[in-house]
Amino acid sequence: MVKRVFIVHRWFGSPRADWYPWLKKQLEQKGFVVHVPKMPTPNAPEIRTWVGALSKAVGLVDKETYFVGHSIGCLTILHYLESLAKGAKIGGVVFVAGWFRLSPEAMPSAKEQTIAQPWLASDLDLDKVAKHSEKFVAMLSDNDLYVPLVENKKIFDKFAKVIVQRNKGHYDEETGVQEVPDVLKLVLEMSASV
Repeated sequence: MVKRVFIVHRWFGSPRADWYPWLKKQLEQKGFVVHVPKMPTPNAPEIRTWVGALSKAVGLVDKETYFVGHSIGCLTILHYLESLAKGAKIGGVVFVAGWFRLSPEAMPSAKEQTIAQPWLASDLDLDKVAKHSEKFVAMLSDNDLYVPLVENKKIFDKFAKVIVQRNKGHYDEETGVQEVPDVLKLVLEMSASV
C-alpha cells in the first residue's frame, strides 16, 4: 500500500510557504506520496470550504494515510476527521502550532476576529476524532505569539501526545522556521509501526 501524507497549510499560507516544500521533499525521498493542497481563500479560511477541499484532495482514507497540519490546518484536519464515517481509520496526525484558543495578537483587526470566530466557537467532538487513529502528536512552542501554550496544551492533552519545544514561535517563516526535522521524525515513526 502507498503511504500518503497530506500537509495542510496555515491561515495566510500556501503550499510553497514556510517548511512545507522542505517536508514534502524529505518525505518523498522516503517513498511517501505527499500532497500539499492549496486551500481556498487562504486569507479568509472557512471551515466548510477548507474541510471540503481537504476531503476532495484525500479521497478514500486508510491506515496508510497521514496528516500534518500547521496552525488553522490542524483545526481543518480535526473537522475533517470528525466528518469521517464511523470505522474509518487513518495512520496518524502531527499537529504543528495547532490551536483551539488564540491570543489577541493573532486577531488584531475586526475582520480577523470575524474570520476566526467560527473556528474558535466550533464544538468539535474530540472523542469521535480520536476513534479514527491511535496516533496523534501535537507540537507547540513555548513562545508562540498567537497560540497560548497552557490553554491549548490542556485540550491537546485529552487526545494527543504533546511535545513542547523552546523558541519555535509559530513555526513559520516570520520566526525563521524553514525545516522541521522533528515533524519528519514523527511521521516516519508513525508510519514505521503500521
